Amino acid sequence: MSMSAPKPGRKYTYGDYLKWPGEERWEIIDGVPYMMSPAPSSEHQRILLEIASQLHLYLRGKSCMVFPAPFDVRLPRGDEKDEDIQTVVQPDIVVICDNSKLDRRGYRGAPAMVVEILSPQTTKKDLREKYDLYERSGIKEYWVVFPLDQVLDVYLLDEEGKYQKNRTYEKDARVKPSIFEDLEIDLGLVFRDN
Repeated sequence: MSMSAPKPGRKYTYGDYLKWPGEERWEIIDGVPYMMSPAPSSEHQRILLEIASQLHLYLRGKSCMVFPAPFDVRLPRGDEKDEDIQTVVQPDIVVICDNSKLDRRGYRGAPAMVVEILSPQTTKKDLREKYDLYERSGIKEYWVVFPLDQVLDVYLLDEEGKYQKNRTYEKDARVKPSIFEDLEIDLGLVFRDN
């Protein structure tokens, strides 16, 4: 039985999330529900497809995999049951390298890398709440794409578990994910004008 959408002021879990209406997309960060923005722009989707495609072609036949949104990533704080997890997000792109944490519902644990493509509705959440969440969860590499500026910021987790900005890459740059030595993502294709 599905329940109505979440109400403000209450903490929610993944168990609650599974009962919400299927036609709505939600994320929960530390028990706080966030309704996903309306359908992304065509530019957002084109960028998502290009980055995911370059990753997918590279990863074909390797142990790591790439998943585009919608794809649930459950981030437990400890060993709680799935239904009790208070954080489930849908990054635009997820790279996983530990297949033992992959199941029919998505992924449980910290992916190796996530990519978020900013839109006016998600900028604050992606640059603050999700930045803090991904850092705290131990996600090694966090990419933030700024479609309007045609730049990409790369954050890498340091030895103390804090993100350090690796650098900002501009249109036409080639970006090497730190988790893959011999891969370069071509931003000229990502930010092409048509």
